[in-house]
Amino acid sequence: MVIGDCNPDVLVLGADVAPAFGQQEKLVDTISLVIGGSASISAVAAARLGLRVALIAAVGADPAGTFMLDQLAKEGVDVSAVAIRDDLPTAMTVALSRGGDRAILTALGAVASLTAADIPPALLARARHVHVSALFLLPDSLWPGLAAALAGVRAAGVTTSLDTNWDPAQRWRDERLSAVLAQADVLLPNEAEALALSGAGSAGAAAAALTGTGARLVMKLGDRGALCADASARQLVSLPPVTPVDTTGAGDCFNAALIAGLLQGLPLPAAAALGCAAGALSTRLPGGTASAPDLPSAATLAKLASVSSVPSA
Repeated sequence: MVIGDCNPDVLVLGADVAPAFGQQEKLVDTISLVIGGSASISAVAAARLGLRVALIAAVGADPAGTFMLDQLAKEGVDVSAVAIRDDLPTAMTVALSRGGDRAILTALGAVASLTAADIPPALLARARHVHVSALFLLPDSLWPGLAAALAGVRAAGVTTSLDTNWDPAQRWRDERLSAVLAQADVLLPNEAEALALSGAGSAGAAAAALTGTGARLVMKLGDRGALCADASARQLVSLPPVTPVDTTGAGDCFNAALIAGLLQGLPLPAAAALGCAAGALSTRLPGGTASAPDLPSAATLAKLASVSSVPSA
């Protein structure tokens, strides 16, 4: 089960995608409407990898919501529990991408209305793993009930993972969020997010702080790979570099593949190698899901990964 955001991405791609105000028109390479939202991209990536996936999110009763539900269903994602809000628009994102970097503009709409009460208990009971994305887009709606919901499924033997994504409000540390993070078996921030969440000045210090609750940490380092850490060891997982066309959704595809690896019983570094492979392969085409790989493709590339121990001090 994947819980979080569901919205179309209007993807603007080119070498120079910075808008020029003053009513100036600028030509770019491509503009496309694609599946967006961290949770939705992860759900599609997980389905491509062979997992049975249900998405819990909220959309509006509008064409953008219909687009998302149709596209997700075509990818094999169960959208039966996606809430449809008659009084709110579907969220929309404009992503300005120039290959290795992006700028993102989002109007939250229905995304910010999702609550723990929208998670069907019967569907939750069927899950082997629960992944939550884009936590910082849902502080006032989802946070209050999420910690209890995750604690309940963990007590039943279900594993959990969390990817907060970036905090647009720059709050980062909040008691309600701390309660949610304490229910994660695996935390999946990128390096900048890990530094902000922990208040630390280095990746090593952030790893020490974020594994203090007993969670395992997989810190995404972009083209440098991923840092796996728990209370006793740290390991750097890396792959040969690739030249990205567009990095949209690479971290979300990483999350999906890492979860798929853990559900297969792989040790954390091997699951992270699978995540690095899926993330790298996802950058071959524009958008978060266009080149999300199948499991054999990701597994083949993951074989090229190197794993090295990192000193804790």
